[in-house]
Amino acid sequence: MEYLKASYFSGRMTIMFQKKAENPSVGKADRKKPPRHYAVIDQRGCTGCHACIPVCPVDCIEQVPGVEHPDFMRVVEVDQDRCIGCEACAKICPWETIFMESPAEYENKMKEWTVRSVLYEGLGTQEIPTKKD
Repeated sequence: MEYLKASYFSGRMTIMFQKKAENPSVGKADRKKPPRHYAVIDQRGCTGCHACIPVCPVDCIEQVPGVEHPDFMRVVEVDQDRCIGCEACAKICPWETIFMESPAEYENKMKEWTVRSVLYEGLGTQEIPTKKD
């Protein structure tokens, strides 16, 4: 298992984050039916308190690096392939940044509001330059 090591506050504290697999839903049970609503997190308002993570019954909420300070701030994001639309995360969020969106709208909202769709778009698809003699 790989871990990411991050030091904060001038090296006084070291925190280990477990590195996620390419697809975090690998190895988890499939959803039985599509939900009526999907949880979408507006990460512009997310403080990284992670109050939503322990209440998710299917473990579909994960930590991702924040946009402004990716090494320091960790925000959360919903794995839409696993979300069952139970609304538990939206009810518990103290900052009211988790919204339940219809299947027709959630992809557009997710593209607008989430880190992964903005920060990681196209990551790993670039061609690696080779040294030419």
